Amino acid sequence: MSSPIPIEDTIAQECLAVRLRIVHRVATRIYDDALRPTGMTISQLNILVATALLKRVRPAEVCERLQMDASTLSRNVERMKAHGWLETVPDEDRRAQPLRITPKGRRLLARAKPAWDAAQAQVQGLLGAETFAALDSAVRRIHRSEI
Repeated sequence: MSSPIPIEDTIAQECLAVRLRIVHRVATRIYDDALRPTGMTISQLNILVATALLKRVRPAEVCERLQMDASTLSRNVERMKAHGWLETVPDEDRRAQPLRITPKGRRLLARAKPAWDAAQAQVQGLLGAETFAALDSAVRRIHRSEI
């Protein structure tokens, strides 16, 4: 009779969450290192991109789109507003405080693109095309299921 596999071995060998966190940490480090000369992080770049795509967006929409905690978004947005990359725009509901990318933020996006390209290529090379495609598919499935 074989002995049961210890719980810690099962979790260590099978836990998807730990594997995703490792990929996240490694990818974040690569992107942050590449973007460092621009003065922003990959989280801030993603906030800037989401804001640019959505034109005039409420913070809750950015949180939903990026699956980001409201306090994390708020902390980043305050820094980004201080740098002049984002601005708050007037709204009928004063509590909403919609965001908009500024001209300075658009210039920063353009300046960051080559660094992002390099980081993107490095992460894609590290993960491989098949894994990258599977991650893309998983994110699309998650977005569809939230509707």
